[in-house]
Amino acid sequence: MSNAHAFTTAAMPLDQQVVLVTGAGRGVGSSIAKAFAHEGSALVINYRYSSETAEELAEAIRARGGRAVAIEADVTDSRAVDAMFTAAHAEFGAPVSTVVNSALVDFSFNGDDRQPADEIDFSDFVVQFRGAVGAALNTVQAAMSGFREIGSGRVINIGSNLVQSPVVPYHDYTAAKAALLSLTRTFAKDLGPSGVRVNMVSGGLLRTTDASSATPEAVFDQIAEASALGHVTTPEELASAVVFFASPGSRAVTGQNLIVDNGLVMN
Repeated sequence: MSNAHAFTTAAMPLDQQVVLVTGAGRGVGSSIAKAFAHEGSALVINYRYSSETAEELAEAIRARGGRAVAIEADVTDSRAVDAMFTAAHAEFGAPVSTVVNSALVDFSFNGDDRQPADEIDFSDFVVQFRGAVGAALNTVQAAMSGFREIGSGRVINIGSNLVQSPVVPYHDYTAAKAALLSLTRTFAKDLGPSGVRVNMVSGGLLRTTDASSATPEAVFDQIAEASALGHVTTPEELASAVVFFASPGSRAVTGQNLIVDNGLVMN
């Protein structure tokens, strides 16, 4: 007789979920939060420095009849993350059901200013690893008690197609995203028995976010020409894929990395 671990197919509708999006005060995180708000999810808009834009986004969602709260927290600080989850539960009267790890340590995608292999220091790698792997570790661990209460949970990590095709060798950033992909898969394996799905959505260069604002227009044009669909991916397009991984439609998907770049990288 099989003694296989308990399995849950629990998949909460999006309009019943409390979704935490880290780094949602600006950039792609803001677009992800808006996409979830459109589906009726309650939003925890995490920010560190972008208090004005985060509060404005929360207010705009509430003005349209949605549910949203902006909460400041440094996601590389486990105590701050724990406090954020406590505040979110108090605000909505329910635990966070989906975590989107989209916060990015300050980084500019400008190949002319990148540090080459023979000059970059390991301290640069440490900063990026703390912001990618460290932050994801903190949010997932803080979410687990709520996931267990619900009987399921979703984690969506934001990656990069540079891991598959490092057309511009941003060494520290790409190495951190590769490590986050590994964490995505090992956590998916370890947390599956608790009904937790862990996936990654990897975009290419997005047109346009704060991080890509320094990218020359010629680079965007080259990417569009090389892409199968002849188009540079937008933050809104990436956000749609993130929403899928939180929806009931992805209930049998975990440990996967979906590349969303209009067919620039096919892997």
